Amino acid sequence: MGFEPPVVVYDACVLYPFHTRNLLVQCAADGLVRARWTNAIHDEWIRNVAAAAPSVSAAGLLKVRDLMNRVIPDAHMEDAWPAEVPTLPDPGDRHVVAAAMRAGASRIVTWNLRHFPDAVLGGAGLRAETPDALLMGLFGDAGEAVIASVRRARLNLRRTTPSPSEFLEAMERQGLRRFVAVLRRHEGEL
Repeated sequence: MGFEPPVVVYDACVLYPFHTRNLLVQCAADGLVRARWTNAIHDEWIRNVAAAAPSVSAAGLLKVRDLMNRVIPDAHMEDAWPAEVPTLPDPGDRHVVAAAMRAGASRIVTWNLRHFPDAVLGGAGLRAETPDALLMGLFGDAGEAVIASVRRARLNLRRTTPSPSEFLEAMERQGLRRFVAVLRRHEGEL
């Protein structure tokens, strides 16, 4: 039985932290997931990064967005809403569910699980999971490919290529605790 990459929608909050975004985009580029995002999702993470780090140029963030869309052209979807989008605790998140429904995704990858309750998403054939849970599942399904993807994500950082240990520490600070605990056993391969 072969590995079938899941179709996932990345919520803006998982694209906000630099190392997490780098790794999740690399996993999509490597075919471990079939990632999807929209202009609204891009706009949200870019707006939040710009507000939190005024020293980061808007032009630089737009370049990152354009690079993501160019590297994984199938990931970018136009904003459009299916007829029936479930009601969520935060109505501002409905566009993420709409994207997931339109993409035929099985998962929304988010840190805000409370915003995407199972009781609501289940009716649309969706579930929400954290990036940590997604990466743990991918590791269980395709461990060697995930390790190779992590290595490529680390080496993507050409300006200041971190050591494997530094890279793992950065990912751990961004919330990927369980995944990093597993990767520490493979640090020499990163």
